[in-house]
Amino acid sequence: KTKITSSHHSLQINLIFSNSPKEISKMGANSSSMECPPRTSSAKSASSHILSFHSTAKWKAHFDASKETNKLMVVEFTATWCGPCKFMDPIFQDFAAKYIKVDFIKIDVDVLMVQAMPTFILMKKGKIVDKVVGAKKEDLEKLIEKHQN
Repeated sequence: KTKITSSHHSLQINLIFSNSPKEISKMGANSSSMECPPRTSSAKSASSHILSFHSTAKWKAHFDASKETNKLMVVEFTATWCGPCKFMDPIFQDFAAKYIKVDFIKIDVDVLMVQAMPTFILMKKGKIVDKVVGAKKEDLEKLIEKHQN
């Protein structure tokens, strides 16, 4: 199961995403040995091609606006202390530069906690269409290509 909750605001992101944790867990739920358990840290860095959110209100506003478009949004839940997240960071930046019709979002787990990292949620029109858990470059790129149009 993937449970996405906020540690600082009593907001359950799975309610915002309009998918139940059970539905989320069915989408690309393959786990990887390259995952980090959640932990508190401070992280702040992102490429200019990647939007970064550090507050629930700003994330919710962006998320609500994205429901009006058919544009694919790839959301990465990350932390600076997570080794697999660091491994995926340049790959995520490369994908953001390569797939310019796709929105790439980074959310620090200090604001929104997840069970394993890195976790990538792919969304369209406010609905989760797929996810990748772990540092799986090929799986992530395959799903971006599948859902970008």
